[in-house]
Amino acid sequence: MSAIRKFKGIMPIVDKDAYVDESAVVIGQVTIKKNASIWCNVVIRGDVSTITIGENTNIQDLTMLHVTHYNKGVSDEFPLNIGDNVTVGHNCCIHACTIKSNVLVGMGTTILDNAVIEPNVFIGAGSLVPPNKVLESGYLYFGNPLKKVRPLTADEITHIQYSAEHYVRVMQAHKQSQDDQ
Repeated sequence: MSAIRKFKGIMPIVDKDAYVDESAVVIGQVTIKKNASIWCNVVIRGDVSTITIGENTNIQDLTMLHVTHYNKGVSDEFPLNIGDNVTVGHNCCIHACTIKSNVLVGMGTTILDNAVIEPNVFIGAGSLVPPNKVLESGYLYFGNPLKKVRPLTADEITHIQYSAEHYVRVMQAHKQSQDDQ
């Protein structure tokens, strides 16, 4: 069974149609919505602010999701919000940012505090999205440092949606396989 646990009396909220792999760790102020999937060895730690993962979103193996809390005389929380139909590839670090719907985050990418990823964005593998950066809708971004590469094609935007739908099917197959045991 996965490690879904309370922090300061707050238990994560996981939709009955979501999937959390038994090796994942989900702590505290976390909401995982319908048909979202959390894969092997993912860490989602909502201890100092909230984390929300949208419908049909998949967080792939070895990814870490966390939040920030700054106390400069005033309590300012920086939550992590991930929209619907988002694919976060393997081994990413996603920290206190906003990823809107229909986004594909390539493997090994780091997205830092207060960055905003608009809808229909593709971020290439191994990229670094710096703090406070806004990625405009409809573009491919890549690199360290991150650069806007070019507009997305219609096929690439369709692929972002396909990826999310594909992972819903994979998640359902994993759930069925567990039920068969």
